[in-house]
Amino acid sequence: MPAPREKTFLLARPEARALEWMARRVPRRVTPDHMTALGMLAAFGIAAAYLLSNENPLWLWAASGLLVVHWLGDSLDGTLARVRKAERPTYGYYLDHLVDAVATAVIGLGLGLSPYMLLATGLAIVIAYLVLSINTYLETQAFGVFSLGYGRLGPTEARLGLIALNTALALGAGLQATVAGLGVSLLDVIGLAAVALMLGGVVWRAARNLRVWRSASPTRRSARPAGPPPRTPRACGRTGRRARRPSPATARAPS
Repeated sequence: MPAPREKTFLLARPEARALEWMARRVPRRVTPDHMTALGMLAAFGIAAAYLLSNENPLWLWAASGLLVVHWLGDSLDGTLARVRKAERPTYGYYLDHLVDAVATAVIGLGLGLSPYMLLATGLAIVIAYLVLSINTYLETQAFGVFSLGYGRLGPTEARLGLIALNTALALGAGLQATVAGLGVSLLDVIGLAAVALMLGGVVWRAARNLRVWRSASPTRRSARPAGPPPRTPRACGRTGRRARRPSPATARAPS
């Protein structure tokens, strides 16, 4: 039985309506696997665009466009399967999250290899995002509900934030200026702040989950009392009754 999805982020409802509208109009020859492959190719394209931005910042516009393509492929595959009633829960769950982990690592690496962010910052973002994902998968196993997003922020909001940063950089907003002479750009500061927020969200959710599980699973106490076990009367014969000692009044004298 697949775990129901819980979407609490800001754009969850309008996104769901838009995805269903598009899924009903996708040609039948296009399958959910095709959309998954499209999202994966877009992730590698995003990384390549960030790398090429070392030569020309105009590649940031390509990265933003490919982020939209990545959203389309990553989000529409599951909706397409549900609309067509062709779901394969175990296959889809495994493939979707495997591809998501690879795409996150590739995009983070591309960011780190761009002229706007340190490689260490890009890798820190990847690690924090994967920690978020692992916690989500553990919650799904424990609670039986797959919660997409942390609070009011989810993958769609993250993509929009990245597109906004790309646009600012492409327009020469100066986000690559160094901070305190440490060679850290403003984009690094923003990235590290995002890492701190993600890890803080994990700590908060983990503490909440542990409180719930602790109250639902009290400590097991031993049913056996302390000390030696009580003595039981010795059984006599097959009935298991205790043998009675005859009283002097009723005892018969030997003949």
